[in-house]
Amino acid sequence: MADDTWSWDETLFAGTAAHYTRGRLPYAPGLAGELGLDGRGRLLDLGCGPGTLTLGLAHLFREVVGVDPDAGMIGEARRAGATEPKVTWVRARAEELPPGLGTFTLAVFGQSFHWMDRDPVAATVRRLLRPGGALAHISDLKGEPRPTEGLPHPPVPYAAIGELVRHYLGPVRRAGQGLLPHGTPDGEAAVLARAGFAGPRRIVVPGGQPLERTADDTVAGVFALSSSAPHLFAEHRPAFESDLRRLLARTSPSGLFSERQPSSEVFVWRTAAAR
Repeated sequence: MADDTWSWDETLFAGTAAHYTRGRLPYAPGLAGELGLDGRGRLLDLGCGPGTLTLGLAHLFREVVGVDPDAGMIGEARRAGATEPKVTWVRARAEELPPGLGTFTLAVFGQSFHWMDRDPVAATVRRLLRPGGALAHISDLKGEPRPTEGLPHPPVPYAAIGELVRHYLGPVRRAGQGLLPHGTPDGEAAVLARAGFAGPRRIVVPGGQPLERTADDTVAGVFALSSSAPHLFAEHRPAFESDLRRLLARTSPSGLFSERQPSSEVFVWRTAAAR
């Protein structure tokens, strides 16, 4: 259940874009193949961030549109996709899409739908999809065990990092200018059913591959999260980063960490006409 008093504001991911690509773990390899796409059609990526999914799926479409409300994210996406002519980047909220975008074969949300006013966004996406089109929600597989036994370096000390963040920012999760004491909304299935979607079909793309992470990667991963965005620390950011780096050095004097690639979970919803 979400906190009904929370509302989106433009600082939600302020300052995170420069850390996002380096800090966030990648989606499981093989994701594109699981979606059964053929190089035709048009893709709409809502909440595209720095273009991680947009650019990873672009080769499977004739045209691609990536949308994000954060100026930093769109700037990073444009830099990353500078040599990809088929992609158009749009700075906008999904609730305020500009006219003239056209219709799409697939709309994707890469761990972004929960930040939106979901009912009107789902209804808008339903109108923008061509007959037989689909909406895909893509995320890391939650609750998946990712054992670290046998890996060459110590695991990232996520629990200790979380404690350090709470020491600086307080016990309640931060999100932009507000707080999320109950987390982000659930009930996605009911939202999409109300908008006229049928499904979903669930796909799990297996992870488990060993990943090597540096201390710099790990610091970037902390600053890539809305709940620990750089601006939230204000004048205490240098002290926090110093404490974070000391924690990482104690955990792994070599500065290297190991973890396993998360699996990716995809829920594919079709327009009701495609039942």
